[in-house]
Amino acid sequence: MEPIIKAENIIKKYRLGNQVVSVLNGIDLKIYPGEILVILGTSGSGKTTFLNLAAGLERPTRGNIVIEGNNLNKISEKNMAAFRRKYIGFVFQLYNLLPSLTALENVVLPLVFEGIPSREREKRGRDLLKQMGLGDRLRHKPGELSGGQRQRVSIARALINNPRIIFADEPTGNLDSKTTEEILKLLTATVREKGQTLLMVTHDTEVAGYGDRIVEMVDGKIFNGKAGG
Repeated sequence: MEPIIKAENIIKKYRLGNQVVSVLNGIDLKIYPGEILVILGTSGSGKTTFLNLAAGLERPTRGNIVIEGNNLNKISEKNMAAFRRKYIGFVFQLYNLLPSLTALENVVLPLVFEGIPSREREKRGRDLLKQMGLGDRLRHKPGELSGGQRQRVSIARALINNPRIIFADEPTGNLDSKTTEEILKLLTATVREKGQTLLMVTHDTEVAGYGDRIVEMVDGKIFNGKAGG
């Protein structure tokens, strides 16, 4: 089976004043269609940087990331947003919801950029939020929702375009243990049902256990993967 994501010798360096800091030091990784892969690492290990590169939010200093045969280095900045909308959904640790919009409006926002008619947007958004258990919170704004509810809205927004790949950056980092379990069960069950690929980064070994495969990142390097729980 061909990988859906292939990272080849990824190196990422940042210039901080007169210093050059190496964050990723030669990452090689293959992720397969329908797989739930977890990158486990402490703060500063480089896992979020890799996630951002794989999602096309940043460019590597050296190396290639290929998604379904598309080399991200060869996609212009102008076309990258459209590529991400087609292939990628992103779940953030801090939700990244717009506070002035309702739950429904936040979820359907990606469809606005796609030019989907408002009636279809509303229907898809309502259906998805009901799946997330938020059918009675459609008109609530983020400030009126709990952390777990906000993350469910964030997940719904990531799923609304039916992307092939979901990236999740510490998606339960701000949640209590009970809500963490609920969110992870919901997220993993949903991506399995839709046949999507999930790449998740975390520092928490219990969260990592939801993956089919776990790889550990230390000082910008990947170590051998193992099966999740």
